[in-house]
Amino acid sequence: MDRAGRSTATAELTVAVTGYDELPVVHPRRLTLLRTTTGRRIEREEGAGGPPPLWDLGTVGAAAGARCLVLGVDGVDGADAAGPAGRAAAAVVGDRAVSAVEALWGTAWAGRLLLELPATGEQFARLLADDRPGWSDLAAVTVSAPGAPLHAPADRVLVNPEVYARLSDFGRQVVVTHEAVHVATRADTRAWTPLWLSEGVADWTGYRDSGRSARQIAPELARDVAAGRLPAALPSDAALTAGGEGLAQAYEQSWLACDLIARRYGPERLVALYRAVGAAAPGADREAWLDGLLRGQLGLGLAAFTRLWLAEVRALAS
Repeated sequence: MDRAGRSTATAELTVAVTGYDELPVVHPRRLTLLRTTTGRRIEREEGAGGPPPLWDLGTVGAAAGARCLVLGVDGVDGADAAGPAGRAAAAVVGDRAVSAVEALWGTAWAGRLLLELPATGEQFARLLADDRPGWSDLAAVTVSAPGAPLHAPADRVLVNPEVYARLSDFGRQVVVTHEAVHVATRADTRAWTPLWLSEGVADWTGYRDSGRSARQIAPELARDVAAGRLPAALPSDAALTAGGEGLAQAYEQSWLACDLIARRYGPERLVALYRAVGAAAPGADREAWLDGLLRGQLGLGLAAFTRLWLAEVRALAS
């Protein structure tokens, strides 16, 4: 305690959004306590590690859909993507995303979506709590709620308002549906799940029944193929990491791999493969492990599947 009667303490603030969080979200806080004639009072409260709660960034408003809750930080003029109109529009997009995901992945998940819309890209970076390059180019990211156990379905979809605002209505729907897949498949996703599969199924679900052609969905990859730049293998995890060179092409390659599975074997087989991958931990040889899973689910090994996929990639040139 200093001479003015101030002392500091740390505490954990726990918050649960009714209807969306099964377990509380934990925010470490640092409190400055001031001793007065009637006792102690909190003079100041601030974060003590990890991403801040949304309300630390400004005044928060909400918009509720049937299956989606949107929390947004009001901007200066109130007309931004996180303002009242933006929140209401995002709730409609979120409701559609939940329905689209349930149509393919079923109802064995929470069946609801929580979107957080900061007012600026800088606020998005603070909520993400990741300063690696490349994240600022993403329209949205699904994150685990701070302090939640790994098994808890307390995911948040953080929306980057500056990128999201530049998307068409169709693009926004694809992005939010993509992130909703990550929320819905959390129980089936493991550290060993190849990113080409987890990102590919999310994109495939987002574009499902859109009527778009492969060249429309994978324009960067199509341009590379036309220029003679062809991949040699399915995208590595590193290629699908934010900030990596050729990130757009890697996502498009992943979508194409999952589209191949869905068209050749049916969407249900794509879902079954995804769940089988999550249920079987790999041994020392990850490639042999994936080869065995593909043989069990699709009837062909990794090399044969890769050849089929490369034929699909080459076909983008026509």
